[in-house]
Amino acid sequence: MKAQYGNISARTECHVALLEIDRPPHNFVSVPLMRDLADALDDVDADKALRVSVLTAAGKSFCAGADLASPTGVGGSGMSGIEKLYIEAARLFAAKKPIVAAIQGAAVGAGLGLALVADFRVVAPEARFAANFVKLGFHPGFAITHTLPRIIGAQRAALMCLTGRRIKGEEAVVWGLADHLAPLPDLRAATLDLAREIAEAAPLAVVATRATLRAGLLDAVKRQTNHELKEQTWLRATDDFAEGVRSVNERRPGDFNGS
Repeated sequence: MKAQYGNISARTECHVALLEIDRPPHNFVSVPLMRDLADALDDVDADKALRVSVLTAAGKSFCAGADLASPTGVGGSGMSGIEKLYIEAARLFAAKKPIVAAIQGAAVGAGLGLALVADFRVVAPEARFAANFVKLGFHPGFAITHTLPRIIGAQRAALMCLTGRRIKGEEAVVWGLADHLAPLPDLRAATLDLAREIAEAAPLAVVATRATLRAGLLDAVKRQTNHELKEQTWLRATDDFAEGVRSVNERRPGDFNGS
């Protein structure tokens, strides 16, 4: 593997690839960032010595989502930027080897979608997950409307998606949204322990079993992001979306009028 993929740093420890998103303070998703991460995962797949990836992020947030309002954000070029983002997101789901994510703080919006790419999530109590799209007057994306109910069930996914409610680390474990809780100072070590446990198993059997468990997921992600993009496109032109962006930036509840 290379040591650096844009804002993704990479190193290896025995059979484990350690990938870190280094775009603090919020680690906002972008098309180049997701492309770089997908490239790194492709290289993990191509390296027979590597059996599992650990995904971490620098700073307090794992990933605070996509910057939809700023001219330099993923939404700055309109929906074409978001469409390109989803193409790279599909590449992440195409990775063949297991991924274990360490979630130390916010995994919000597209950041939640990124966390759901992983097979397992190890979280600190300070972690918080939110599908906050409706608070922006927007539709969920990054295939969250498929991956979230797949992991926590339709009812709890609906609760998250229709309220934008934040789910903290302890509750995430109870819901099955996360797999293990560790104190913040021990989070990365706990994540690496789980990755090593996977890496101890027969690698061909792990890849084959994972492919069976995730059969159809990549195709479903592509279909869902196509649908999500259509819904996001018309909602982006509404007054409610403009108000949602303003209200989030001003840290107040949105005053929506349904237009």
